[in-house]
Amino acid sequence: MKKKKRKIIMILSAVLITLLLIIPFGLSAMIYEDNFGDRYETYAPMARSMDEFEGLQSQRYTFPSDRGQILVGYKYYRNSENSKGCVIIAHGLGGGGHNSYMDVADFLTANNYVVFAYDATGNDESEGSSIKGIPQGLIDLDYALRFVKQTSDFAGLPIMLFGHSWGGYSAGSVLNLHPDVKAVVIVAGFNKSMDIIEEEGERIAGDGIRVLLPYLSFYERIKFGKYASYTCMDGFDNTDAGVMMIYSTDDEMISQGKGFDVFYDRYKDNPRFRFVKYENRGHSYVYYSDGSRAYKEDFNRKFDEYINSLDGKFTPEQKASFFDGNLDKKLLFDLDKGLMNDIVEFYDLSVQ
Repeated sequence: MKKKKRKIIMILSAVLITLLLIIPFGLSAMIYEDNFGDRYETYAPMARSMDEFEGLQSQRYTFPSDRGQILVGYKYYRNSENSKGCVIIAHGLGGGGHNSYMDVADFLTANNYVVFAYDATGNDESEGSSIKGIPQGLIDLDYALRFVKQTSDFAGLPIMLFGHSWGGYSAGSVLNLHPDVKAVVIVAGFNKSMDIIEEEGERIAGDGIRVLLPYLSFYERIKFGKYASYTCMDGFDNTDAGVMMIYSTDDEMISQGKGFDVFYDRYKDNPRFRFVKYENRGHSYVYYSDGSRAYKEDFNRKFDEYINSLDGKFTPEQKASFFDGNLDKKLLFDLDKGLMNDIVEFYDLSVQ
């Protein structure tokens, strides 16, 4: 009788473990890989090219990341001999690699900075079948910093960071590993890797995603090790670097509670920090001009009208043709010169 009871208890325990641990963990692993299992390429009709930026020069480099995958980066410069420092750009997620940040690189080089911008794993020119996950951005920036520090072309230059969205999280978190960075500009960033997963999960599944968050976090920790535990706040507390944080309250990707507020509440009285908050710039166009955002809205309206004229049925070739014939990149990507000058001034203060 006792043996039968013991057997029943063991069976029930196994069922309970399966229901509470194995199935949710397996489901979480599938969700994680499904969300981060793609490569991203810059959409060709929107890609920037060197001939758009008068006087800008570039040099191509390759360097390895954590699994031996080869990443591609570019040094952007004008007069390297008089450079005030090197700004490393960490790009966002979903639109390809660093290509869409060439205008930022152009502006910074025009103000006597050298820029190193690279494509993270699974983006554009870099290797990788997918982006792997949010901490991969931090890992790639860690390896990019190692490369810059070891490369003679950047020798003696103070290092600053510019990160947008995914790159903002990476730029803040990497300070845990590189506290010698002089200054960091974070645009539409977030504190820790699970923040963006939670935000996106809530948009898709509502509060139900909270049940899986511990399993998703555990899976991420298994996959990325110590990198998964690094946060921006820990990085900020590990360095004397100046930090400039730029957000818009209508950010459709990062809520104010997980973006601006969490940092402002903690560091608003810290003289190392500068906060810039807007109300109508969204997530991707925070550092572009009002005219640029107006042009984008007008272009999207005309594109919708074009699609409707085709009864909603169009080929990729038709879309590309419309973009090639109607898109003015200078208007679409017109930087907010005032904000960019503030960023340059912020960097300048860090190297004085």
